[in-house]
Amino acid sequence: MTRILVLNGPNLGRLGSREPDVYGTANLDDLRAILASSAGDAATIDVRQTNDEAELIAWLYEATDASVPVILNPAAFTHYSYALRDAAALVTKAGIPLVEVHISNPHSRETFRHTSVISGVATGVIAGFGFDSYRLALDAVLRLTAARPA
Repeated sequence: MTRILVLNGPNLGRLGSREPDVYGTANLDDLRAILASSAGDAATIDVRQTNDEAELIAWLYEATDASVPVILNPAAFTHYSYALRDAAALVTKAGIPLVEVHISNPHSRETFRHTSVISGVATGVIAGFGFDSYRLALDAVLRLTAARPA
């Protein structure tokens, strides 16, 4: 069974209470349940969240070393963390799928959110569909993983 890391950056631990008009009212436990149900027997879903850039980078190293696909919501790190970008590049350069996700559509928000330093090294980007962004990313990762040579 495929294991998939679903990594979430700063402030996403406040989902459900943080700006519900932007991010909705569901929380990370709800996301975990949604993704586990969507994955069924196809994958084990490991949802994690941190406000610590170094921890997020360490998780990307873990994914690279164990060849584990990643769904990554870098949150605010999206716009400026070149260290996170370099760690994400390690994942994709190893041939491991990494899909960048965003709950909201960054391009419809403040100008500073329009730039992602992660997108250029990600396998793909899905944004603006609420938690469905994660479901779409899960589908993409499962398809990409099935297509990878063993």
